[in-house]
Amino acid sequence: MSDAAVAETPKGHPKGLYVLFVTEMWERFSYYGMRAIFTLFMAKALLFDKGRSSEIYGSYTGLVYLTPLIGGYVADRFWGNRKSIIFGGALMAAGQLMMFFSGTFYADINVATPLMYGGLGLLIFGNGFFKPNISTMVGQLYPVGDKRVDSAFTIFYMGINLGAFFAPLVCGFFGDTGSPADFRWGFLAACIGMIFSLILFILLKDKYIVTPEGVAIGDKPNTAREKKVEGAETKTNKSMMPELIWAGIALVLAAIFFFGAGMDVIGTFIFTLTIAAPGYIISDPSLTKTERQRIFVIYIVAFFVIFFWAAFEQAGASLTYFAEEQTNRELFGKTIPASFFQAINAVAIVLLAPAFVGLWSVLGKKNLEPASPYKQALGLFLLALGYVVIAMGVKGLAPGVRVSMMWLISLYTIHTLGELCLSPIGLSMVNKLAPVRFASLLMGVWFLSTSAANKFAGTLSGLYPEPVVAVSTVEKLEADKGVALFPKEYDKQKRKVNEVPVIAMELVQLGEVKDQGTKDGIKQVMETNLVDNAKSFLGFKIATLYDFFMLFVVMAGASSLVLFLLSKKLLDWMHGVR
Repeated sequence: MSDAAVAETPKGHPKGLYVLFVTEMWERFSYYGMRAIFTLFMAKALLFDKGRSSEIYGSYTGLVYLTPLIGGYVADRFWGNRKSIIFGGALMAAGQLMMFFSGTFYADINVATPLMYGGLGLLIFGNGFFKPNISTMVGQLYPVGDKRVDSAFTIFYMGINLGAFFAPLVCGFFGDTGSPADFRWGFLAACIGMIFSLILFILLKDKYIVTPEGVAIGDKPNTAREKKVEGAETKTNKSMMPELIWAGIALVLAAIFFFGAGMDVIGTFIFTLTIAAPGYIISDPSLTKTERQRIFVIYIVAFFVIFFWAAFEQAGASLTYFAEEQTNRELFGKTIPASFFQAINAVAIVLLAPAFVGLWSVLGKKNLEPASPYKQALGLFLLALGYVVIAMGVKGLAPGVRVSMMWLISLYTIHTLGELCLSPIGLSMVNKLAPVRFASLLMGVWFLSTSAANKFAGTLSGLYPEPVVAVSTVEKLEADKGVALFPKEYDKQKRKVNEVPVIAMELVQLGEVKDQGTKDGIKQVMETNLVDNAKSFLGFKIATLYDFFMLFVVMAGASSLVLFLLSKKLLDWMHGVR
């Protein structure tokens, strides 16, 4: 496109953007509503421990962002975006319905567990067809070189987070009531949200999701669309040799991850595809040198994005545990459900996204707008800063002691600023750099990095320091001091024996434990527990919440610095795209 054509770009956005906005809003309502209560459902209704719950959560969210690779491939080669979105939406609605039935029969673990896994499976595959294709369609609304694309994806991102804002409030209100039987109503609300999304898309797509000339967007596979745009046949590789080579490489990688690194089956599958799928795409002989370098930019940035989402996605697991157990949630005489805190990030995005749209627009007019890699490096830095804040808030904090909710609110708000610099900009970057024939597939690769990040997030969440105290330790200290250290309800046969130390610490804080010997004994038990149950990650010892949060400070901070230093080279490989 010529400079003159770019200068004539309209100021507004096509109506199709807002159709996609609303469609994605209700789909994200469904996803985040279910996610807000999922770990709580496993812990309180199915009685899974935190380790198992975190592993299932990480596997689910990891696979949710892996299947877009499949959905992107099918859309690019066979179905087109529209059919893929409708198919995926129907699968997700069915998956949420199965989660409702799992919640209904929660008391019978042999029935509830298979229903839960079945529902998760449908959600995983449905998202794979829905997610990359709706994101790709946003970019297709605009001509090549249109400067509105970054702003369009930021507006689209507002839709994602408007749904994510209401989701924990609605699904948490109905599901997170303190009664295990009520989780099903939260899942049902998520199911209804997905049905709304599907109906709206089907009714409005033909009228609004079209080019300025009235041609339907996303109706045909992207390979056919590229031939029409370029006016020539694209070179294709008829040989099956590349597929066979990369299939062999994938088998070797799977063996290394499973037998060498000791990963579980799902982790092996995710991390194998995270390497093999991008390798297969970049080896396509039809790619030009410029196309290949632009794809390498997508890959390199996607690698650093893994560290962002691995830390950010603690919201659904470890940060939910923190909200539940160590955050003072009393407000105006009412206790705020832990699931509600997941709405903070979403409402902050809805409020702040317009400011970012305006900021990028103003800087763009003055030719001062940072290029995509620099924006994403800034996003990682802000993520690290959020964890610095909460690490300071919990430094020296004893297990069971509750802190002000402002620490958690501050973390989520700072993380929102980082997310706005990274996530919508990443979607826009992939759209601008990907060759048309690989548009949805490379969007799938972008989400593949999020898949690896979510699986990694589940592993990191398992490092969360729990107040687990051995019964023998308690009994020994009680015998030494000649006093009862814990409330009368303490019973070593009870399932929730590990929660009693936390209860005891709360009683100390409230002044209900008067005896100094008892206070000292409780403190000694908790401190002994922290040392005895300390975990480690790559030599980083995690005994306290401060240690746990500082792990993310180091990880995100180092990633930010390295990406910033690489950004100049990445700009050269982008060949004029910013």
